[in-house]
Amino acid sequence: MKGRKASILLIYTGGTIGMKQDPQKGALVPFDFSQILDQVPELAKFAIRIDSVAFDPLIDSSDIEPSMWIRLAELIRDRYDTYDGFVVLHGTDTMAYSASALSFMLKDLTKPVILTGSQLPIGVPRTDGKENLISSVEIASATDSEGRAIVPEVCIFFGSLLLRGNRAVKESSEAFSAFISPNYPPLAEAGINIRYNTSFIRRPADWDSSLKVSTALDTRVAVLKLHPGMTPEIVRHFLLGKETRAVIIETYGSGNAPAKDWFLDIVRESSESGKILVNVTQCLKGGVDMDIYDNGRKLKEAGVVSGLDGTTESTLAKLFVLMGITQDNTIVKNALSQNLRGEILLS
Repeated sequence: MKGRKASILLIYTGGTIGMKQDPQKGALVPFDFSQILDQVPELAKFAIRIDSVAFDPLIDSSDIEPSMWIRLAELIRDRYDTYDGFVVLHGTDTMAYSASALSFMLKDLTKPVILTGSQLPIGVPRTDGKENLISSVEIASATDSEGRAIVPEVCIFFGSLLLRGNRAVKESSEAFSAFISPNYPPLAEAGINIRYNTSFIRRPADWDSSLKVSTALDTRVAVLKLHPGMTPEIVRHFLLGKETRAVIIETYGSGNAPAKDWFLDIVRESSESGKILVNVTQCLKGGVDMDIYDNGRKLKEAGVVSGLDGTTESTLAKLFVLMGITQDNTIVKNALSQNLRGEILLS
């Protein structure tokens, strides 16, 4: 990118950020995103080319499906050689799922893919959308002294923080700082200037590598959140479902679950039938260590693998991609313990 004008592609999928108030009806309606510079004239001050494309129809983030992740990944793949960075405008409800999915679907990434959105529409007073969009564009176009992207990762920028996409979770439905990264530091913080935490940013082993995209997703995954009062019938439904290939078990604390015989018998039966069982903590911060307490060890002995400090969103996306690559569940289980995109810490 050195010596030429940078180029950024804005991809509007839907969500609050792309709304403005209809002066006649007073209702919020999507605006023509080809006129983005009219809504955010500050973008014109960047010495970069900004193009935009909008999904048709636009998608509420509550309606996000893996098919949309495939559309996004293919769009980025098809425009990869044309643009230096990508900014995806997305509703907040499922943004962490989409960011996690893209992080695993896009392999050998050397360019920024920044997801952002807003809590208030970009066309209303006090909107957080303008600042989120402006900073996302600046980050997506930022390069180092060698002309390489400073943040060649899939990230979420929201409320002044740049977070690794597969480490982020939505914390608040109201605050402008809606997302947090409980187990990994922010990659950048925006104030008067954008301060990059360069030691935490992942960089490709080979800057000349070609982007590889995985679009075969196997979504046969269930999520069982443990809670007091569970019945054998409910647990059996989740862990032994005929159409289920993997189950994420959201456990207590550092990875603990009931030690009742009926529960462990169902877990063992599920594992022995070949299903992939992954242990992820319900806690926002911290991870799973099934060697600390006896209840955790019993889960491990029954065939449950550790999700370490990965989020549910990230673990779900990782399973979708890994299971789409291979039908061998043993290979998937082994890959779950590998740090593929910075989604887990191994120690």
